[in-house]
Amino acid sequence: MEFKRTLVTSALPYANGPLHIGHIAGAYLPADIFVRFNRMLKNDIVFIGGSDEHGVPITITAEKEKVSPQVIIDRYHNMNKKTFEKLGISFDHYSRTSAEIHHKTAQEIFTKIYKNGHLLEKEIQQFYCEKCNMFLADRYIEGVCPHCGCDGARGDQCESCGKWIEPIDLKNPKCKICGAEPIIKTTKHWFLQMSKFQEKIENWLKSKKWKDNVTNFCKGWFAEGLGERAITRDINWGIKVPLPNTDGKVLYVWFEAPIGYISSTKEWSEKIGKPEEWQKYWRDEKTRIIHFIGKDNIVFHAIVWPIILLASDYAHLPNEIPANEFLNISSRKISTSRNFAIWVDDVINKYNVDSLRYAIAANAPETRDTDFSWEYFQEKNNNELADNIGNFVNRAGVFIKNFYNNIIPEPIDLDDNCKQMINKTIETRDKMFDLFSNFQVKEATKIFMAFAKECNKYFNDSAPWHCFKNDKNKCSNCLYISINLVKWLAQLMSPIMPFSAEKIWQFLNLSGECSKSEWCAIGVDFLKAGHKINEPQILFTKIDDKTIRAEIDKLLNTGADNKNQNQTAPEKKAQSEKIENVIDIVDINYFSKIQLRVAEIIKAENVEKSKKLLKLQIKIANDERQIVAGIAEFYKPEQLIGKKIVVVYNLKPAKIFNIESNGMLLAAKTKDKLVLVTPETDIDTGAVVG
Repeated sequence: MEFKRTLVTSALPYANGPLHIGHIAGAYLPADIFVRFNRMLKNDIVFIGGSDEHGVPITITAEKEKVSPQVIIDRYHNMNKKTFEKLGISFDHYSRTSAEIHHKTAQEIFTKIYKNGHLLEKEIQQFYCEKCNMFLADRYIEGVCPHCGCDGARGDQCESCGKWIEPIDLKNPKCKICGAEPIIKTTKHWFLQMSKFQEKIENWLKSKKWKDNVTNFCKGWFAEGLGERAITRDINWGIKVPLPNTDGKVLYVWFEAPIGYISSTKEWSEKIGKPEEWQKYWRDEKTRIIHFIGKDNIVFHAIVWPIILLASDYAHLPNEIPANEFLNISSRKISTSRNFAIWVDDVINKYNVDSLRYAIAANAPETRDTDFSWEYFQEKNNNELADNIGNFVNRAGVFIKNFYNNIIPEPIDLDDNCKQMINKTIETRDKMFDLFSNFQVKEATKIFMAFAKECNKYFNDSAPWHCFKNDKNKCSNCLYISINLVKWLAQLMSPIMPFSAEKIWQFLNLSGECSKSEWCAIGVDFLKAGHKINEPQILFTKIDDKTIRAEIDKLLNTGADNKNQNQTAPEKKAQSEKIENVIDIVDINYFSKIQLRVAEIIKAENVEKSKKLLKLQIKIANDERQIVAGIAEFYKPEQLIGKKIVVVYNLKPAKIFNIESNGMLLAAKTKDKLVLVTPETDIDTGAVVG
């Protein structure tokens, strides 16, 4: 289907704390880059966001600070809205779920589902804290996960295994407020009958060619059966249940939060003076709806939210859900509860905003978790942005200033090198078009930087400082092409680094804004000879080692390292050096090149004249290949047929015992034992591990 318009949303952040870089990498920067790119294509696209201001995390924060929830949401809504603005996340409208229009919309959708007969009212057993005199909604209670046995599981979801939990199923439950053991009392709630829609949702998802992390995650839920899910809670803060005799009951936050996408669009429509415009984006099938989220929100956006839309018949289903994985810090998971995070405001108040945007885009967690470190940030800023892009832009401007008084020279008989750079520009533009269109920010950023390096090479090879004396025509051609390459670089980088692109636009003395120029004009629309440019400016300032060392020390002294606060300075230094000097430590960028995939063993046999080797035929999706593995002392061939294993998929072929081996299986080994690494549950071959 050819779409007339596009609506883009990013997951609504909880208004109970500031934003860290993991938030940005998952749902906001990829969405913003996609939206900015589409605006340069002159597509009809609207970018909607807002704060999620209900639910238990808000009330818990308020209780800790002994203030009302309204104080908390006002503080963090305003704080995060400003952070998004400073970071250049270009929402067309940023709303909040405490807005009256959201309350009305959520209650309207609940009522429609109720009248359509898809809600089940029933009494259930729920934990009640006698000491606090209240029912304990999901996150007010913690205990041992009934699925994986992990302690500290919340009453709505286990962070360890990712499974949904009914609070009543927790083992050794404790009230999160006072620590007391709760009792069980009867209460009444309304349940969404999700099982009614399982077949329809399964078939809908099968029709989508989405990322494996989305489809595979959903398959696990379907295998267990969707059942029923309570969509109301016993709590005073939130959207009141629009039914008689329901005092003290509100809509469950994960029922009403995604409705914020619709209510925010309604508010945007009112803001532009077209109150009914929102219907074009939510009720016209020729509108493409795209939800950018992190992987922890997959089940809600790919299963629960579509069921809400089907049950209410309120709007059409999303067309794309490009869920991203997690961004870790120095190989450790971000933990806001331990204050182990890099907060966005801290970075952009001290460093170039575009340096952060670029560093995240260049290692976006699109298919697997990726890693961010201060050393990585420094390397990207200094070596790629300052030494590469900044250096090229500055040199092109300085030479035109010194040789031609800031006037772009007239080109005369462009040689093949000049024409080749024009063609490379168009080739880069088209590659980035395809990648951006398919949400592949990381690869598009890589292609962009490779082109920037080509621009530098062209400038160095042309050596205008030399040919100005010996070949004026070659010099003028080089600087003419170089300054146009500067312009095209600005346009190519605009979705990723919008502030730097605008600085280049101003340096080039061009009217309007770079972000409003046309993508199709890149490599085609030239700056004219005789046009006067302005004085070149430094785009990116290098970050010194001392500054980065201070950031590393600050990170080591917070979060997961709080237990070491009593260490002496020499001990902390030794710890820091120990972390950095581990022998053969592998950089995350190197590791990310390794592809691990699930394979099935379809044939196994002993290798003649070898006591240790087995020859295995394996299937990885539609690919069959042969590997040789040293596991014969631990496994017999007949034990392996049909077993799912994990293999290194992109390992260079090698000959072992004069037999070609195309891959390597993973196994854990001790002195006298070897165990193959296998998936915990059944999963399709070819699934990416990481």
